[in-house]
Amino acid sequence: MAMGAALLLFASLAWGLQAMPRAEQHASQHEIDQLEQTWREAVLHRDTHAMNRLLAEDFLAITPSGLLQTKAETLAAMRNGTLVFHSIDILEQRVRFYGQTAVVTSKARVTGTTPEGELTGNYRYTRVYARGSQGVWRIVSFEASRIRPHRQHR
Repeated sequence: MAMGAALLLFASLAWGLQAMPRAEQHASQHEIDQLEQTWREAVLHRDTHAMNRLLAEDFLAITPSGLLQTKAETLAAMRNGTLVFHSIDILEQRVRFYGQTAVVTSKARVTGTTPEGELTGNYRYTRVYARGSQGVWRIVSFEASRIRPHRQHR
Protein backbone atom coordinates (compact mmCIF):
# COMPACT_ATOMS: atom_id res chain seq x y z
CA MET A 1 0.00 0.00 0.00
CA ALA A 2 2.80 2.43 0.93
CA MET A 3 4.60 1.55 -2.30
CA GLY A 4 1.46 2.29 -4.31
CA ALA A 5 1.03 5.66 -2.57
CA ALA A 6 4.68 6.52 -3.24
CA LEU A 7 4.30 5.63 -6.93
CA LEU A 8 1.12 7.70 -7.18
CA LEU A 9 2.87 10.68 -5.55
CA PHE A 10 5.87 10.32 -7.88
CA ALA A 11 3.62 10.09 -10.95
CA SER A 12 1.66 13.19 -9.96
CA LEU A 13 4.87 15.16 -9.35
CA ALA A 14 6.32 14.01 -12.67
CA TRP A 15 3.11 15.03 -14.45
CA GLY A 16 3.29 18.52 -12.91
CA LEU A 17 6.89 18.96 -14.02
CA GLN A 18 6.48 17.57 -17.53
CA ALA A 19 8.99 18.78 -20.05
CA MET A 20 7.49 21.33 -22.37
CA PRO A 21 7.34 20.44 -26.07
CA ARG A 22 10.69 20.89 -27.86
CA ALA A 23 9.54 23.81 -30.05
CA GLU A 24 8.05 25.64 -27.06
CA GLN A 25 11.19 25.00 -25.01
CA HIS A 26 13.37 26.37 -27.83
CA ALA A 27 11.24 29.53 -28.05
CA SER A 28 11.21 29.91 -24.26
CA GLN A 29 14.98 29.37 -24.10
CA HIS A 30 15.46 32.17 -26.62
CA GLU A 31 13.08 34.42 -24.68
CA ILE A 32 14.85 33.81 -21.35
CA ASP A 33 18.25 34.39 -22.98
CA GLN A 34 16.95 37.74 -24.26
CA LEU A 35 15.52 38.63 -20.84
CA GLU A 36 18.86 37.81 -19.23
CA GLN A 37 20.56 40.21 -21.67
CA THR A 38 17.91 42.86 -20.97
CA TRP A 39 18.49 42.38 -17.22
CA ARG A 40 22.26 42.73 -17.67
CA GLU A 41 21.91 45.93 -19.72
CA ALA A 42 19.36 47.38 -17.27
CA VAL A 43 21.65 46.75 -14.30
CA LEU A 44 24.74 48.13 -16.05
CA HIS A 45 22.90 51.30 -17.16
CA ARG A 46 20.81 51.67 -13.97
CA ASP A 47 17.67 51.52 -16.12
CA THR A 48 14.99 51.36 -13.44
CA HIS A 49 12.18 51.42 -16.03
CA ALA A 50 13.45 48.22 -17.66
CA MET A 51 14.05 46.63 -14.24
CA ASN A 52 10.53 47.55 -13.15
CA ARG A 53 9.17 45.64 -16.15
CA LEU A 54 11.44 42.63 -15.52
CA LEU A 55 10.77 42.18 -11.81
CA ALA A 56 7.54 40.65 -10.48
CA GLU A 57 5.69 42.71 -7.88
CA ASP A 58 6.55 40.10 -5.22
CA PHE A 59 10.22 39.83 -6.34
CA LEU A 60 12.60 38.92 -3.55
CA ALA A 61 16.39 38.81 -3.72
CA ILE A 62 18.90 37.29 -1.36
CA THR A 63 22.10 39.31 -1.58
CA PRO A 64 25.58 37.75 -1.30
CA SER A 65 25.65 38.80 2.37
CA GLY A 66 22.29 37.10 3.03
CA LEU A 67 20.08 40.19 3.20
CA LEU A 68 16.57 40.13 1.72
CA GLN A 69 15.75 42.81 -0.85
CA THR A 70 12.31 43.55 -2.34
CA LYS A 71 11.53 44.97 -5.76
CA ALA A 72 11.04 48.45 -4.28
CA GLU A 73 14.36 48.25 -2.42
CA THR A 74 16.20 47.02 -5.53
CA LEU A 75 14.79 49.82 -7.68
CA ALA A 76 15.53 52.43 -4.99
CA ALA A 77 19.15 51.24 -4.68
CA MET A 78 19.58 51.52 -8.46
CA ARG A 79 17.90 54.94 -8.56
CA ASN A 80 19.93 56.49 -5.73
CA GLY A 81 23.25 55.05 -6.87
CA THR A 82 23.95 52.71 -3.97
CA LEU A 83 23.69 49.75 -6.38
CA VAL A 84 26.15 50.30 -9.24
CA PHE A 85 27.56 47.67 -11.60
CA HIS A 86 30.54 48.59 -13.75
CA SER A 87 30.81 45.22 -15.50
CA ILE A 88 29.08 41.84 -15.57
CA ASP A 89 30.84 39.20 -17.66
CA ILE A 90 28.82 35.99 -17.91
CA LEU A 91 31.19 33.01 -17.77
CA GLU A 92 28.58 30.20 -17.67
CA GLN A 93 24.82 30.09 -17.98
CA ARG A 94 22.25 27.30 -17.84
CA VAL A 95 18.47 27.55 -18.17
CA ARG A 96 16.11 24.80 -17.00
CA PHE A 97 12.32 24.75 -17.32
CA TYR A 98 9.73 23.38 -14.91
CA GLY A 99 6.32 24.06 -16.40
CA GLN A 100 5.81 27.83 -16.34
CA THR A 101 9.01 28.40 -14.34
CA ALA A 102 12.53 28.95 -15.67
CA VAL A 103 15.58 28.64 -13.45
CA VAL A 104 18.77 30.35 -14.62
CA THR A 105 22.05 29.43 -12.94
CA SER A 106 25.13 31.37 -13.92
CA LYS A 107 28.67 32.21 -13.07
CA ALA A 108 29.75 35.82 -13.64
CA ARG A 109 32.73 38.09 -13.09
CA VAL A 110 31.33 41.29 -11.56
CA THR A 111 32.66 44.72 -10.62
CA GLY A 112 30.55 47.23 -8.76
CA THR A 113 29.29 48.45 -5.40
CA THR A 114 26.15 47.77 -3.37
CA PRO A 115 24.72 49.23 -0.17
CA GLU A 116 26.70 46.45 1.54
CA GLY A 117 30.04 47.49 0.00
CA GLU A 118 32.39 46.39 -2.78
CA LEU A 119 31.02 43.77 -5.18
CA THR A 120 34.08 42.87 -7.25
CA GLY A 121 34.73 39.17 -7.82
CA ASN A 122 33.32 35.96 -9.24
CA TYR A 123 29.76 35.02 -8.30
CA ARG A 124 27.31 32.21 -8.87
CA TYR A 125 23.69 33.21 -9.01
CA THR A 126 20.25 31.79 -9.49
CA ARG A 127 17.47 33.81 -11.06
CA VAL A 128 13.94 32.38 -11.19
CA TYR A 129 11.39 33.47 -13.80
CA ALA A 130 7.68 32.67 -13.69
CA ARG A 131 5.39 32.99 -16.70
CA GLY A 132 2.12 34.66 -15.71
CA SER A 133 -1.35 34.14 -17.11
CA GLN A 134 -0.67 36.72 -19.85
CA GLY A 135 2.37 34.69 -21.01
CA VAL A 136 4.90 37.25 -19.77
CA TRP A 137 8.03 36.06 -17.95
CA ARG A 138 8.92 38.00 -14.77
CA ILE A 139 11.83 37.57 -12.36
CA VAL A 140 10.41 36.37 -9.04
CA SER A 141 13.59 35.46 -7.18
CA PHE A 142 17.33 36.05 -7.26
CA GLU A 143 20.17 34.81 -5.10
CA ALA A 144 23.89 35.45 -5.48
CA SER A 145 26.89 33.90 -3.75
CA ARG A 146 30.48 35.05 -4.02
CA ILE A 147 32.90 32.34 -5.13
CA ARG A 148 35.70 32.25 -2.60
CA PRO A 149 39.19 31.24 -3.73
CA HIS A 150 40.15 27.76 -2.58
CA ARG A 151 42.84 27.72 0.07
CA GLN A 152 45.63 25.21 -0.10
CA HIS A 153 45.90 23.03 2.99
CA ARG A 154 49.35 22.91 4.55
